[in-house]
Amino acid sequence: MTKEQYLAACAARYDKLQALNKITDFYDYGVEFVKIWQGIGREVFEKNIGNLTTNKRKKPHDAGPCNDQQ
Repeated sequence: MTKEQYLAACAARYDKLQALNKITDFYDYGVEFVKIWQGIGREVFEKNIGNLTTNKRKKPHDAGPCNDQQ
């Protein structure tokens, strides 16, 4: 994942994060906040892993911190 892709993922959710300011209940705020960041985290995770194999027990060869997508 490039820096631009990461920033685009965050920018796409900016309005949702700003809408959280209208929530007055701290618990509801926290639940929605976590949902938004889990979505960003999932997108980052999937972009960094790349294409998944059909065998769910096998990792793709380019997975992990040693990939050259930086």
